[in-house]
Amino acid sequence: MPTGVIELLILAGIAVFLLMRLRGVLGARTGLEEQQAPRAPRAEPTRAQPAPAPASLEEGVIDPDSATVAEGDEAIGGALSDMRRAEPGFLPSEFLSGARQAFEMILMAFENGDLDTLRRFLAPDVYEGFAGAIEARREQGYTVEARFVGVREARVVGARFDRGSSEAEVAIRFTGEMISAVRDGAGRVVEGDPNEIRRETDTWTFGRRMGSPDPNWLLIATGD
Repeated sequence: MPTGVIELLILAGIAVFLLMRLRGVLGARTGLEEQQAPRAPRAEPTRAQPAPAPASLEEGVIDPDSATVAEGDEAIGGALSDMRRAEPGFLPSEFLSGARQAFEMILMAFENGDLDTLRRFLAPDVYEGFAGAIEARREQGYTVEARFVGVREARVVGARFDRGSSEAEVAIRFTGEMISAVRDGAGRVVEGDPNEIRRETDTWTFGRRMGSPDPNWLLIATGD
């Protein structure tokens, strides 16, 4: 498995199916809102991957890998290509593949109350939202039973690159399936259903400064 995918794996949050509670806490804006309908979020950190460098990529030209991931959206494709020019090792297709696995990792870390994992892969303001929701759950004596079923779809719906600061943001819309149930201290189900697979769509935005020694992307915002 490529190193970049493994790094991104380490990224992934919000209980897709406890989302109703989290949505009121999370959702830091990143400036991508005007480009997409849903707001965006962070997945597990992705590592700059030694991919074929577009050394001869001319200014304004969209490389094939970026074009494929952008699915015909020139604004997204252009931003991804700019990221590749700033850091030739970055490969959008591998980033997207790793983000799918990161999505699961972060979701399950939230469900399991794993603050150490969340702290490593979330931007500080997003982490505070997740941690606050976990603490509220504990104070009420709630426990969670959860099983991740899979990611049905993951599409890049927004991308932006600041050439001055080299800051990059990529928004990915995920459709995931999960079985989740929240029980109170008496064992009664107060949310979800332990026998039902639920599907929900959410958008996460990941951010990183291209060319930075730190290879990790952080989840910087979440939204519908």
